[in-house]
Amino acid sequence: MAGTESADATDQAVIGGVDSHADTIHVAVVTDRGGHLADAQFPTKACGYAAAIAFLQAHGTVAAVGVEGTSSYGSGFTHAARQAGLTVVEVNRPDKAERRRIGKSDPIDAYAAARAVVSGRATSAPKDEAVAGIRALQTAARSAIKARTATLNQIAHLLVTAPDAIRAKYPALSGDKRVAALARLRPTVDPVHAPLLTALRTLARRVQSLTEEHTALTEELDRLVIALNPGLRAAYGVGPDTAAQLLITAGANPARLRTEASFAALCGAAPVPASSGKTNRHRLPRGGDRAANAALYRIALVRMARCQRTREFVARQTHAGRTKKEIIRLLKRAIAREVFHGRRQRRLRHHRPALARRADRPAGREGPEAGPRPQEDRTARRGGRPDRRHPHPHPAPHRHGEPPELLRL
Repeated sequence: MAGTESADATDQAVIGGVDSHADTIHVAVVTDRGGHLADAQFPTKACGYAAAIAFLQAHGTVAAVGVEGTSSYGSGFTHAARQAGLTVVEVNRPDKAERRRIGKSDPIDAYAAARAVVSGRATSAPKDEAVAGIRALQTAARSAIKARTATLNQIAHLLVTAPDAIRAKYPALSGDKRVAALARLRPTVDPVHAPLLTALRTLARRVQSLTEEHTALTEELDRLVIALNPGLRAAYGVGPDTAAQLLITAGANPARLRTEASFAALCGAAPVPASSGKTNRHRLPRGGDRAANAALYRIALVRMARCQRTREFVARQTHAGRTKKEIIRLLKRAIAREVFHGRRQRRLRHHRPALARRADRPAGREGPEAGPRPQEDRTARRGGRPDRRHPHPHPAPHRHGEPPELLRL
């Protein structure tokens, strides 16, 4: 009888939950209906991960494992579980109201992660490991820029308080020219000026070194981004830093986000109603990944300044009575839609900057219209013969009114 019960326990489907920390992970096992089975704690080492996986498999067939912090403390276990063939689901932190109600501890959080998978509240796959290298390079590049900016501010402050003979020599120079001039300084034997000149030369050479370091890191980052997703990098106004941030936010695996609306919500670019009385308007949410939202904002600013079709769109919306903040909101939402479709392209044939066509539609359907795409004179380039491959100037729209993808193969 005991052997039969043990066999049944081994054949049952179970769900795992993991609460990860710097030194330990707490693993909980529940049934496919959420019933508690067991929990245990393991060290964050290779042997600990192997023991945790064996602990899960000892209670039955592991259908899925919910891990809290798959991109931070739980990254090691996530990698080990994937290598073992287990399905890993990313779980967010417990809701604050639920935490106040039931308290907080490692076992409670581990069981909560497992129940989130059972209930279907957690369904996202972890980010692809290919993004880890991009994240590391971006961190190094941004720290170099931050240090460079701090060093330039230090140079400016030293020149403000420098003696007249030194201060009057460099105000006419600015930027790289001033840094290059200061880097060539030769401290004199004057005991008053020599320490200051030495400090200025040291800071200027530090700026040059940080600039070279940032340039090299950006080139390597650009190479990785293009190799991972050339369609995203080729979109108008998307540079290496913004493309890297959007890939870090969304993950390199396209299946992680199923719809462009979910990607827009993740970036904080999904409009929410902000109407009252006779006022009918929308605004952007204050949540989401703010770094990704800032990337969309920079792309919108570049297009507003340099893209002719976007400038025409801004002029139309301004004439319609929308404020600059509302126009940028529309642009962010359209860029998020374009990026979502563009990030799925693995190979690129040509670049055609485009925005979604929704702003000039009747009220109740939000989204910017950037004007018709410039039609290419394919007939002239083909010697007067019609281009049978493209009988229509615009591809047919997707279902449910979705815009066509930006980059078609």
